[in-house]
Amino acid sequence: MNTEIHLPELKKDASQAFHSGFACSESVIFAIRKHFALEMSDDAIAMSSGFPWGLGGGGCICGALAGGTMCIGYVFGRTVPGDSKVQTCFRLTQELHDSFRNSCGGTCCRILTRGMEKQSPERKAQCTAFVEHTVEKVAEILLREAGTS
Repeated sequence: MNTEIHLPELKKDASQAFHSGFACSESVIFAIRKHFALEMSDDAIAMSSGFPWGLGGGGCICGALAGGTMCIGYVFGRTVPGDSKVQTCFRLTQELHDSFRNSCGGTCCRILTRGMEKQSPERKAQCTAFVEHTVEKVAEILLREAGTS
């Protein structure tokens, strides 16, 4: 895992991905994978494609937060039932959740975007800020846990 991360470049890449056709969750995973040089297949991005707009338009969890959670799970999650290392994943995911909630005003897409048209510039700008916040916080967590921050 690369730990030589330039946060402004990370945020720029996530934002560009978001404005180039990826949705929020996909943009977060794309940028984290690229900058941390994670050996994550394109399948991870594809697996996140149902998260945007609160689970495909359902309005629940923000896709950026879901994508960030997937990145933390990729690095700290378990692959064996009962593996207690999942406790670290839970702790770090809660940290991401709480940071997102405190900085963005909630975690539920329909609450965060209330009154905004789906394709409006206002909503795109707000969601860009959510993507940027998420990739920065995920990077902070990954770097800290790797002992480099």
